[in-house]
Amino acid sequence: MAPFGRFLDHPLRSLAEEAAGAALKDAGLTADDIDVIFFSNSVAGITTGQEAIRGQTALRGTGLLGKPVFNVENACASGSSAFLLARTGLLAGAWRRALVVGAEKMTHADKSIPFKALAAASDLSEIPEGTDTGGKSVFMDLYAERTREYMARSGATQEDLAAVVVKNRRHAGLNPAAQFRTPVTLEAVLASGEVAWPLTRFMCSPVSDGAAAIVLDAGEDNTTNRPAVEVLASVMASADPAEPANYVARVARMAYEAAGVGPDDIDVVELHDAASPAELEYSEALGLCPEGGGPDLLRSGATTLGGRLPINPGGGLVARGHPVGATGVAQLVEIAVQLRGEAGPRQAEGARIGLVQNAGGSVGGATAASAVHILARR
Repeated sequence: MAPFGRFLDHPLRSLAEEAAGAALKDAGLTADDIDVIFFSNSVAGITTGQEAIRGQTALRGTGLLGKPVFNVENACASGSSAFLLARTGLLAGAWRRALVVGAEKMTHADKSIPFKALAAASDLSEIPEGTDTGGKSVFMDLYAERTREYMARSGATQEDLAAVVVKNRRHAGLNPAAQFRTPVTLEAVLASGEVAWPLTRFMCSPVSDGAAAIVLDAGEDNTTNRPAVEVLASVMASADPAEPANYVARVARMAYEAAGVGPDDIDVVELHDAASPAELEYSEALGLCPEGGGPDLLRSGATTLGGRLPINPGGGLVARGHPVGATGVAQLVEIAVQLRGEAGPRQAEGARIGLVQNAGGSVGGATAASAVHILARR
């Protein structure tokens, strides 16, 4: 990972080059060893004006050009999409080694531009022309409505939503690549300014710049002397607005079946907390606790580092940051580091199997792209 944050003077290219170079070095490889590149980016067309060949322009100084470069755009699930496509190609025998790079430049001198870019990840036919976002993502109103429904059926309180932020900020303080590394109190989260009740500013993921990268190898040999990480399952689906079933639960069931494991086998989790209540709701959808049990799971301490099932040890989206095209790759990086036992002070002790849940976009109020990946220490 390149550090996540607000880097107004850093172009997308510098972020992508840093992450790609670090991934190759970590794998003990050079650009010549890579057969194909999948480049994940969601909003550069709006924030930088670069369309069509974003990966080629971002990676032109890395020595990687000359190889096939595939540009992948799928809202906040762009990184997961790139990863799944790379793995599919390797399993099919098309290539031996793939490099997946997720990079996003969201900050802009015009502060309305990032929110315009985020709004474009929804069906624009559903947003009245000229709608004023009020300096916030249109998704936060959707998240707030869903959160109110979730609170009504689960008994979650606004203090629970704030407690997720407190936990993830504490985790982020142990992650040198995280955007927000300063701990916060419950009171500070609740007082951080209302976005759309019950969400406050600290409960919402920030505008971020950043990049992350992963090398996938189809072979059995290990190019380093460190533990290898195997991908047991990588599953994606889009939610149908006409289908009331929980899309995350459906994708999770598919992933568990493909991996040959169940929720009780998972040791560490990175999930998509674009707003903090999602951590509680997705914990249930992933089968990590009973329906309605998200608040109790949080309150028990199980999901904090040192607990039996650490969730978002890297800080999650609300604290690590959320450069949308990079997020899915960053989640995978965190789980890989955890399974290799290299997370240092944020290490989930004894982690052998990890899960990543990533989602993005909205069509008719349903999530446009949803992914679950399951990885294991080999």
